[in-house]
Amino acid sequence: MTSKQLLFNSFLQEDFSPQERAAQAWIVILGFVLLTISCYFTGAAGMLRLVYPVTALAVGVFLYLRHPILYIGFTWWIWFLTPLIARLVDYRIGWDATRQILIAPYLVVFVTIATFWRYLPNALRMGGLPFILAFIGVFYGFLVGLIYNAPIPVARGLLDWLSPIIFAFHLFVNWRDYPSYRQHIQNTFLWCVLITGAYGVYQFVVAPEWDKYWLIESKMFSSSGDPVPFGMRVWSTLHSVGPFGSVMQAGLLLLFTSSGNLIFPASAVGYLSFLLAQARTNWGGWLLGVIIIMGSVKARIQMRLITIILVMAVCVVPLTTIEPISEVVTDRLESFSNLQEDNSFKDRSGSYDRNLGIALSNVLGNGLGNIWKVNEKTGQIEVFVIDSGILDMFFTLGWFGAIFYIGGLMLMIVNVSKYREARFDSFVSASRAIGISSCAQLIIGSGMLSVAGMILWGFLAMAMAAHKYYEHHGIK
Repeated sequence: MTSKQLLFNSFLQEDFSPQERAAQAWIVILGFVLLTISCYFTGAAGMLRLVYPVTALAVGVFLYLRHPILYIGFTWWIWFLTPLIARLVDYRIGWDATRQILIAPYLVVFVTIATFWRYLPNALRMGGLPFILAFIGVFYGFLVGLIYNAPIPVARGLLDWLSPIIFAFHLFVNWRDYPSYRQHIQNTFLWCVLITGAYGVYQFVVAPEWDKYWLIESKMFSSSGDPVPFGMRVWSTLHSVGPFGSVMQAGLLLLFTSSGNLIFPASAVGYLSFLLAQARTNWGGWLLGVIIIMGSVKARIQMRLITIILVMAVCVVPLTTIEPISEVVTDRLESFSNLQEDNSFKDRSGSYDRNLGIALSNVLGNGLGNIWKVNEKTGQIEVFVIDSGILDMFFTLGWFGAIFYIGGLMLMIVNVSKYREARFDSFVSASRAIGISSCAQLIIGSGMLSVAGMILWGFLAMAMAAHKYYEHHGIK
């Protein structure tokens, strides 16, 4: 064995202290960041379309094996920031219709497939039936997709559907480390709200060139606004308005469980950018989440939350009176009173009218990849958006797959709704509120996929992990 091999093996040994392992992990993460920056500014930005996903996967594997807590945070940040990296690369070297760099978050998440296979034999005994049911539904859709659809769209669909489930299962089976996971996720989303919120306000006011370029090339004017200052709907560092709304909704609800000096500046930019996103579905989800939290915690915690909300209102409301912010927010809020004339509402209603009967009569389903089609003119894979998670489930999984998938999701919600730990652990209450409010939004969006699915499944899994942790330690 060579000296290099001996050095590498000693590096992977488990005799390092936690501090040493944390130092190694941060060195690897910083190396990844520096590599990305170097490639971008030294004329090798084009290489990032391959280098970025590959190195992100390598870092994910290392952290998964050596520092599981930092792996969780790294995974969330890859979801939060990769779309911005993609836009910066496109702006520098030209539009990439394949969007291949966006595969990076899925690759990092799929590292947890190792956890799934490792604990699958004992999953039922551990209380993991919801994950097994959902996996069966998705696997059925995968098999049907292989029959009816092209392999690449099927693989792309598998990433969307399976990633949230296996990541959530990973969180659940690590219930013994729940306190550490809770603290790390709270810190991650606190910084997420601060950074993505601040960038969102900057995006609305300035309209950076890379964001305008993406909007022009993607032609998403109807859903993302016009490529001019004060004309965009905010999507910040995320891929589009919907994912940003889901992330900010979860982050703002989690702020109720956090403390520290960053809470109020994060809240100020977070709520302002959340309003500027004009994501009415997520506004409603946030309100539902607040109601769920208020109804599940003790009176002392309720008073603390009410105080926080009032202080946040004092910080944010004056900002919304500034033109043109006031006009944008007011117009969007007024649309609630006249939904029948709203184009978005008309489109969704029309979609249900046209497709509900077809979807419910689709017994076998069209399989994974059915919404990803190859454009015959460009040769590129394009997605056809279905503005309903319910319709998407039945179109994709059919009755057989949807029964398993929805059954797993409903079983999860029923279980977490019974947990009494929410009365003394506000994070459990917030996680439950995030999961249930996200699930309620499936009526008007495919919120079980991509980063929205990560949030839905991930926070319900954290509530389940908390229950097992407190049950094991006899805390009630």
